[in-house]
Parts: sequence; C-alpha cells; structure tokens
Amino acid sequence: MTRDEGMRTPSPDRPQASGLSALPRPVAAVIGGGGVLGAAQVGIGYALEQRGFAPDMIIGTSVGALNGAIVAAHPGTAAARLDHVWTRVRRREVYPLGFLASRASIVADHGLRRLIARAGLPQRVEQLRIPFTAVATDLATGAEALLSEGDLVSALLASAAIPGVLPPVEREGRTLIDGGVIAYVPVRAAQEAGAASVVVLSAGPEWPLSMALPPRRADAVAARAALLLAHHQIERDLREVSTRVPTVVLPTGIETWPAPWDFRHAERLISTAARTAGRFLDGLHVNGPGLYGPSCHPAGSAAEAGR
Repeated sequence: MTRDEGMRTPSPDRPQASGLSALPRPVAAVIGGGGVLGAAQVGIGYALEQRGFAPDMIIGTSVGALNGAIVAAHPGTAAARLDHVWTRVRRREVYPLGFLASRASIVADHGLRRLIARAGLPQRVEQLRIPFTAVATDLATGAEALLSEGDLVSALLASAAIPGVLPPVEREGRTLIDGGVIAYVPVRAAQEAGAASVVVLSAGPEWPLSMALPPRRADAVAARAALLLAHHQIERDLREVSTRVPTVVLPTGIETWPAPWDFRHAERLISTAARTAGRFLDGLHVNGPGLYGPSCHPAGSAAEAGR
C-alpha cells in the first residue's frame, strides 16, 4: 500500500493548524496501550509531525510507552522510524508462543527486549530528548507506577507486561505489570505532571464505545466484558481531565481492527490513521478546557471538534 507522502514528510511551507498552535503549554502527548493499536499511533504521528507538533512531555502506557520512548528519542523524525518497525514486526517476534516461559507468564520477554534494543534508545529515561514517563501498575498495591527516570529498558518492559502473558518486572523493590490495568490512556498522569493541555494519540479501537448485540459464546462474553471495563476507565479519565485542560483525542478512522497481536495489517492501520488524523487536525478549533475528539462536544466551551 502506498501512503500519502504528505503524511510522511513534514512540509516547512505549511502553517501549523490553529487547533495545535492554540494549545496552552506545556502540552503532553499521551499514548495509550492496545497491541496493534500502536500501528495506528504511527499514522497519527505522521499527521502531527507534518503540522509541526512538538510536545513538551510524553506519557505512555504499554505499547504506547514503546512508541513514546522512540518519539522522545527522535523528535520530529520518529514516525518514519516507527513505520519501519511496525511494518516488519510479526507476532512470533514479540509473543513467541509454543512453550511456557515461567510460572508467571505464557511467553518470555526476549522478543520484546530485542525489539527495544533495535530502537536506538539511550540507557536511561532521563537521557531522552523529550521528558518521558512510562506508566506501569504495582502488582502488590494496585497503584500507578510512573517511571520517569532510571533504566529505560526495564521501564518499557514493565509498562508492557500484560498480566499472565509477559512476565512481571522487578524494579526498585516493586513488582510491576502493564500500565493499562490502571491507566489504559494515562491522561491523569499527564495532568499530574503539569500538562496544561493534552493530545491523545487515539483512545483505543472502541472509543467512543459502539453498541453491540450481547455475545453468546464464553470467550466473546469475556472479551466484551474486558472491553467495557477498559472503556469505562478511559471515559472516566478523559472526562475528569478535560474539565480542567483542553484534551484532544485524535481519531484513527479504522473500522475493522485485527486481533491485538496480529501485526500483519500495520500498513493499512498507519495509512488510514494518517489520513483521518490529518483531516481532523486541519478542522480542529480549541477554546478552553473540554474534550475534543470524534463525536465530542466540549461542555462549557465554544470550541468545535473538527473532522
């Protein structure tokens, strides 16, 4: 598939979209979890880079932490780097099934470690060019673990440690697992870090939540229940933060999603998200706190959400 070159290369002659330039500083880029959703985040990254967007801080959960660390290491050129990663990675590299890795997980983290090693990242979080935080969950207390300094690899592994699938990470006396357990889209962490506005690189494939007939099979019932839990967490956090600061949720335009571990569709996801997010940004107008995104009408604000 050939992507729109305008989404791949920033244009120095194109003025910054009014919505982005109107965002109060400091502005945080918030990148959530969701497996293959990370490919769509790359497409959104192309659209943001083309419009000259430069965040003051980056907060990421799970796959969003890995994407976010690469953006923080290579600001302005990260989308092409991430494109190279996402269009070549396969499930067996990240989730090498076939044997029990340990008593705590189905697969080992060797593949994820190799993926991180190829990303050209520094050893420590504070060496990244943009201030960065990886969000994980403390397995003992259930508290949010905000990893903004120290060893970068262990921070990314902890943030992406899907419970039961990838092994928990022991870090500084704590046992840490996937940040999506407590902060699938970590906008609250961004606000706590001092962000005056937030740009969310997609809130997930099912936000806003679509209606569906009640499933009948046991696995489908469990999947729908997990989706509802994630949706309510995302909705609560977005609504809470948007009452205080402008909160922009960028759409992907993707209607048919593959399974979270199926990376073969990255080309389609990147291209579609780049076009959709670009159109949205070009019509975005921000006027004070509120939630700006697909089907959003910020309460208490004269702002409009563009499409």
